Formats: sequence, structure tokens, C-alpha cells
Amino acid sequence: MSSSSPSTPAFWVVIPAAGIGSRMRADRPKQYLDLAGRSILERTLDCFLGHPGLKGLVVCLATDDPWWPSLSCASDPRIQRAEGGKERADSVLSGLLRLNELGAASDDWVLVHDAARPNLSRGDLDHLLAELALDPVGGLLGVPARDTLKRVGADGRIEETVDRRVVWLAYTPQMFRLGALHRALADALVADAAITDEASAMEWAGFAPRMIEGRADNLKVTTPEDLLRLQRAFSAH
Repeated sequence: MSSSSPSTPAFWVVIPAAGIGSRMRADRPKQYLDLAGRSILERTLDCFLGHPGLKGLVVCLATDDPWWPSLSCASDPRIQRAEGGKERADSVLSGLLRLNELGAASDDWVLVHDAARPNLSRGDLDHLLAELALDPVGGLLGVPARDTLKRVGADGRIEETVDRRVVWLAYTPQMFRLGALHRALADALVADAAITDEASAMEWAGFAPRMIEGRADNLKVTTPEDLLRLQRAFSAH
């Protein structure tokens, strides 16, 4: 892999892929479901493996994962395996520790991406890298909320309408310096803080990540309907 220009920095990737995806009601974790002839996880890995700025990629897998060894990419020398954890934050932290073992520096960029988000465009990836190349914190891809938003109480009744102009949907990749993200995640886990993504860990640590607008079709497969939408998109390619 060749080196990158200053406007598109070199980077590492961590893919947390130890989840079971129970909402898919499938016979295997959702990242191993078929998407136009290949698994979702393979499609996701493809988003990064051809990029000239990639230094290496770590996939965080369940210890007893029986599906990973059957994938052709399991033997790809650019991909390393780390042990996944109970929660996303545990898996990502394990992936960061693996990057340390691989020789990654504290100020290297790390992109964390959902295993079941296989439709990341090269344009969005390059845009994220270019926009955050010199950022002191880092940030993530997202899209502005487009629908009317309601805050609902426990009784199911609307309490207020939320101003959608200040609300964004958080996507991935989420891009931060290895050392800063490692400290934020480790400290947040010790404090038993509610961490839903890498940006929330950085926020908890006192940082303000930058939101970079991306494409709305960078979908995460959560339900069977999501997979059907992506099946149509990939079949049309």
C-alpha cells in the first residue's frame, strides 16, 4: 500500500464484528448474511482494502466465531484479528490494543466502522479523511435529520417537537487519533459511562468531535428491511 498525500492521511481501521444482530431473526450474525453473493462483512471490508492510505485493518470477532474462517478474506495479510467483547466499546478497545501491537503510533488516525455498514462510498471516505486531516480532535460521518422529530414520554404521548436543525444521525467511519480514543474508551469503561459509539466516548472525555456530512445511503443493516434495500442497491451495480 502506498503512502498518502497530506490532504488524505494514512490511517488504520477497526471493525467491531462480535455482535449477534438479534433483530435480524437470522441463523447467524447479520455481518455474515448474504449481500449480492458475498457476506455483508466482506462488502464492508472492501470499502477500505483498496484504499492507498490504509496501513492495516483489525476485525474484532467473538472468540467462538465459526463463520470468519470460511471467508476468503480471513487469510488476507492486510487484515488482523482481535478478540471482540461483550459491548461495542469493549471490542473497539481490544482492536486498538491490537493496533498498538502492530506498531501503530499514538497520533495515528484510526477509523472505526460498523461491520454491517457495507455501502460506504469511496467519495465519503476520501471526504472524511481530507476534512479531518489536520483537525485537533477528529470526527465522523453523519447526515442531518430530515423528518420532524418528537420527544415522547413513557406514556407514549408527545412531550415536545425537537428542532431538527440541530440534530444529526451519527454514521461511521468515526475517525480519531489512536492514543486519544484509547484513553477516552478505557476511562469511560472504568467509569461505567454510557458509551454508544466512539464519538460519545470522546465527548465524555471533554472533546467536541466534528460532524462531516455524508451520503444517506451509507446504511447500517439492523432489520430485514435494511438488508432488502441494500440487496436492491447492490444488485443494480
